[in-house]
Amino acid sequence: MAYICTKTKGNKKYYYLRKSIKGKGKCKDICYLGRDISKINLKELENKFPNEIKDSKKILKRFIESNFYFEQSRKNKIKENRFFSKKQLMEIEAILTHFRKLKSKTKKETQEKFKIEFITENISLGSVENNLFNTKETEKILKQGIIPKNKSIIQIYKIINTNKILEFLEQEKPILNLKLIEKIPKIILREIFEIGYRKQNKKIPKKPFGFSKAENTKSDLKKLLSWHHKNKTKIPPLALAILFHNKFQKIHPFAGLNGETGRILLNYQLFELGYPPLIIPNKSKKEYYKVMDKAYRCLKNDLLNTDMKYYKPLIDFMHKQFAKTYWDNFIS
Repeated sequence: MAYICTKTKGNKKYYYLRKSIKGKGKCKDICYLGRDISKINLKELENKFPNEIKDSKKILKRFIESNFYFEQSRKNKIKENRFFSKKQLMEIEAILTHFRKLKSKTKKETQEKFKIEFITENISLGSVENNLFNTKETEKILKQGIIPKNKSIIQIYKIINTNKILEFLEQEKPILNLKLIEKIPKIILREIFEIGYRKQNKKIPKKPFGFSKAENTKSDLKKLLSWHHKNKTKIPPLALAILFHNKFQKIHPFAGLNGETGRILLNYQLFELGYPPLIIPNKSKKEYYKVMDKAYRCLKNDLLNTDMKYYKPLIDFMHKQFAKTYWDNFIS
């Protein structure tokens, strides 16, 4: 597999096309690419080294585009804030610049690809079942109506109905309010059973803190929505969506599907604010719950607290997923 290697001497960067040697744990430089990443021509490399890079085009394109836009963001006067470091903000700026320049046809194609992966990972993350779906199975269900054998009917309905929710949000662009939040879990399991507000108190297992009291869930949601609308122009969009997500999960308003609903809302907020979406992969479940748990600690007595001592690990984790999701899914 071929990839681009960066060698640094002093403050200068030098780019090389490098190939790993299969089975030997070694690598060798194929050619020197220069110091200006904007001048690296992938088509020329394909013509010159067809065998070496035939399986690496996407990896190379991701490296070239992500690094090019990151270097472009260096030219802007970006200052760190209490949520993100300067480097993180430059990475966000690079993604936003690239996202805004995507042609509508390319954006539509990449968003379709994202949607398949998001639905698969979102349902897997919230499932206690072992017989999970993969992206190919999800795609067959949604695009061809092919239902895999020996799979949970509930999971199948979740896939179909989550897709309907995402299409509804994209087409109708509803206001983020209590009515919309209540609607999402009802649609996810429509035709099976209805999910409503939690009627019993629920504690987080083996944790010294719990969710909102059952009788307070609706009022806490209203409080959170009010906080969100007041801070829409005060807190950076990605940070705002992350904080809202954690506070929503701390309320845990419904009898089920809180995780799936919360992650749909997270991406809808990003969509509303002109940001691309993110995916929390099922393989990162343990880390996701760990940083979410740590952030819950500052909400023990105050749902609206944003103490960064507790929130920074969650912010960093989500930022990492945001960047990875984008460069994995929005390169055509």
